Amino acid sequence: MLADVLIVVLGVISAVLVGYASRRILDTPVGWPRSIVVGVLVFVCGLPFGFWVAKQSGIVSASGALQSSALIATVVVVLSVAWVFAIGVGILVALELVWPTASLRNPITEIRAALRQRKRTRRYAQILAIASRRGVGWVFHGRTHANGGHATSEERAAAIVDTINESGVTFVKLGQVLSTRRDLIPEPYLSALGSLQSAATTLPWETILSTIEAELGRPVAEVFGSITETPLAAASVAQVHTAVLVDGTPVVVKVQRPTARAQVEADVDIIVRLAERAERHSLQARDLHAESIARGFTTTLLDELDYRVEYNNTEMLRSTMRLIDGHRHSDDITITVPTLYPDASTRRMITMDIVEGVPLSAATDRLAALSSEERDALAVGLMNAVLEQILVYGVFHADLHPGNVILKPDGNLGLIDFGAVGILERSQRQNLATLLLAASAEDDIAATDALLLIVQVPDDADVDAFRHDIGVVLTTVQHRPSGSSSIFTLMLDVIRQHHIALPATLSSAFRSFATLEGCLKVLVPDFDMAERALSHIPALTRRMLNVKRLAISAQAQAAVVSAYARKLPRRIESLGSQLERGTLNVRVRSLADPADQWFVGVLVSEVLGVLVSITAVVIAIVLIVSSSGPLLAPGLHLFDLLGAFIGFLGFLGILRTVRRIFIRRPRAR
Repeated sequence: MLADVLIVVLGVISAVLVGYASRRILDTPVGWPRSIVVGVLVFVCGLPFGFWVAKQSGIVSASGALQSSALIATVVVVLSVAWVFAIGVGILVALELVWPTASLRNPITEIRAALRQRKRTRRYAQILAIASRRGVGWVFHGRTHANGGHATSEERAAAIVDTINESGVTFVKLGQVLSTRRDLIPEPYLSALGSLQSAATTLPWETILSTIEAELGRPVAEVFGSITETPLAAASVAQVHTAVLVDGTPVVVKVQRPTARAQVEADVDIIVRLAERAERHSLQARDLHAESIARGFTTTLLDELDYRVEYNNTEMLRSTMRLIDGHRHSDDITITVPTLYPDASTRRMITMDIVEGVPLSAATDRLAALSSEERDALAVGLMNAVLEQILVYGVFHADLHPGNVILKPDGNLGLIDFGAVGILERSQRQNLATLLLAASAEDDIAATDALLLIVQVPDDADVDAFRHDIGVVLTTVQHRPSGSSSIFTLMLDVIRQHHIALPATLSSAFRSFATLEGCLKVLVPDFDMAERALSHIPALTRRMLNVKRLAISAQAQAAVVSAYARKLPRRIESLGSQLERGTLNVRVRSLADPADQWFVGVLVSEVLGVLVSITAVVIAIVLIVSSSGPLLAPGLHLFDLLGAFIGFLGFLGILRTVRRIFIRRPRAR
């Protein structure tokens, strides 16, 4: 019994030691479970193999009597066990090549991941089935348009919109975002995407009530005096209810649907995968940079699901509007931003003032009752406010469609829905203002140069052709019929046609100009935004370049120059000293950097190691085959023993090299 226990203990110790030795010899991480298994095999097979070699070489007779010295017998047995160990290490290398070591994962986590993968796969198959049923499978499978069954662009656009509508909230949101990207989407797809709707059935009041209480962490009665159970509006992501705070303030409460985030998170990964697949199989998708758009959209959409982002956006825009009001004339219209209530706003709900009135998209009757002068004043006031937001202050409403502009009973305007707010840094605002100034002067060279400062131009872009097309746009807008496409729309078309990438911030600004035009057309159908906006640019530019701001900027630049100037004498003196001593070095040769030298040294050592290992194996084979040298036992020569030892070292060296070449992972420290 004691002997059995001792054997087990020795086996475990041997397995651990063999596993540790394997990891050290290979100089890279190897899974402990497989290392221990190989160690057990070495322990089980090593000694029997050593005794078999001893018998075959004549060191031990058939009866078990020792025919040579104990030292020779010990060396032969140890070397035999070492070769068993080397073969075990070879098995480890083979296992690592076929089945690399991976960290053990939590089984519960693995099960959950498998369930999520199964759900995602089913959803992915569902989207592809919808696309195939609607005849747009060519987008993902690379088939031609004709194979999709749609002969014209209009038919293909309608099929894509039907697919998006049937695919759910996330895809509808994506389509709505794309409907504003004239720099990426051509007609008729742009108009078709503009027809997407995100309306949804209402949720039971009990569901909304439980969501509100969960977000507030206390009874609803402690915050709200009353809440209307019937929603004011219901969309695919949220419902809006009117309410009254405990202090009597009337408000609206936007509550996110409980399943909205889970549904969106399940779909965003699918959207990115579909975009990658579309880029591989569709030239149109590659031209549109589908994968880049998808990643940007999914990031933005997930941010918009956190209403704390919208809360901050609203506060930033309110601050901007206060600054704009400070320069407003007494006869200008007022544009308001609703007040938010932080105690009643959380990650999934947001509470704000009621903006009385009707959206411009539904204000046909109200607008018809206004005089042409009143409607023109509304249009000019809205245009000027948006231009100031973008050019002067750099914080602007990035989703200003007619549904988000409210015509108030007092004849002024209000803005709502601040999930998307653009932020434009000062340098880009200056470049954009320069572009618009050049456009107002019909200076195509200056306009193109300004535009090239703010876009990402491909290396193979034809800049002369781009400049020509911009010049055509500037000339066209001077003589086109009133009410036709604006300069902003035409510039976006040129940018898209030349496959020039517009930075996200500038894209938001241009998109705001384009959507602003839609609002202005609702107010005044023949409103000439290009003429009105461009004539207002010089005044805004003067606002951007006010004396105080210029003085502060000059002071900052002077401070930077002064800091560099203080260091200049010391650097000149250092260069002079090095010249005087003859120690000034200019590195012009390759591999002068210590990191490069280290890399070359490692590379050379690896090559030398391989050569030495191969040489050792060859020498071992020659020594064993020669069967020469002093006779140590009836069937064993000295060169046999020496060859076995050298071959063992060479074999381990080759295994180490193979492991490092084919499985490149840093050693675990």
